Amino acid sequence: MLYSLLYPLSESLTFFNVFRYITFRSVMAAMFAFLISVVVGPWLIKLLCKMKAHHSHQRPGFEKIAEKSPEKAQIPTMGGILIAISITTATLLWGDLSNRYLWIALGAFLWLGFIGFLDDLLKLRRQNSNGLLAITKLSGQILLGVAVGLFLYWDSPSWSQIDIPFLKDVAIPLGSLYVVFVCLVLVGSSNAVNLADGLDGLAVGCTSFIALTYAIFSYITGHLLFAEYLYLPYIEGTGELTIFCASLVGAGLGFLWFNSHPASVFMGDTGSLSLGGGLGIVAILIKKELLLLIVGGVFVIEALSVILQVVSFKTRGKRIFRMAPLHHHFQLQGWAESKVVVRFWVIGIILSLAGLASLKLR
Repeated sequence: MLYSLLYPLSESLTFFNVFRYITFRSVMAAMFAFLISVVVGPWLIKLLCKMKAHHSHQRPGFEKIAEKSPEKAQIPTMGGILIAISITTATLLWGDLSNRYLWIALGAFLWLGFIGFLDDLLKLRRQNSNGLLAITKLSGQILLGVAVGLFLYWDSPSWSQIDIPFLKDVAIPLGSLYVVFVCLVLVGSSNAVNLADGLDGLAVGCTSFIALTYAIFSYITGHLLFAEYLYLPYIEGTGELTIFCASLVGAGLGFLWFNSHPASVFMGDTGSLSLGGGLGIVAILIKKELLLLIVGGVFVIEALSVILQVVSFKTRGKRIFRMAPLHHHFQLQGWAESKVVVRFWVIGIILSLAGLASLKLR
């Protein structure tokens, strides 16, 4: 919004020319999202406490974890509302609102946040872990994937060419199967973050690292000279997604202000589904979907641990891990919660650096 209002004034005052630059607006978006979180956070947490929106430890097998941290039962959830407010406000304020990719990313983010909000709301009303039916939640995610996939495929069949990390001028043509692929990316990314959201600061910290990495990729993909130099597919207009990613980083750090151990608020499905979906939609729009498997490796491992646990128990009657997702396995082995979180953060940072290395190793 500020871009449309203030940049035209650069014809009279050269100072306003600064609003032309995506880098400047991205930094401001990140700072603004952080400030919104820090300022609005205490008020929202008090409101959620008054509403008795407390976290519930009703998940089967969670009793051992709950015994170690009984105070968590009194911490409010649905803090994802704060993330949604921060990201939406910062993106609308500092982004170019004529850019379609910005609206697609923001729309997908809010849609998945709405699904998560309904899920959290039902859990709180029922005072257990039974929120939306799994098929209902999955249907909402697939509907979004189909809508985005069809829009992009009809816009240009070139979208169905899937870029391969670390390889130059190599792509996989999917054709009409591209729509299915988009659904898998959005469903996988949103649910993977949701599964990892079990320890104070774990999910939001790792999400911030990934968002920063994708902010860099978004800027390069939308910059003709940089994209050509690094042999990346140039997609005009995707540079504005840097604003969205920067807002996600700022909002993530702002939420971490309250979610770091010991947490004052949990994000709930409202935050985890929207954050995961936000990363997924950006990866799709800049054609870096497969790179998400590397940069978001922490979330991939968390999701795989759940899948392996379920398959092993149903086929062999035995568990591979003491508890899934994987972060709870380490907790039950005696690791302090903060140690698990920081070590997962370290892995997340290393994987983000590995993703950035793909820029030159092509």
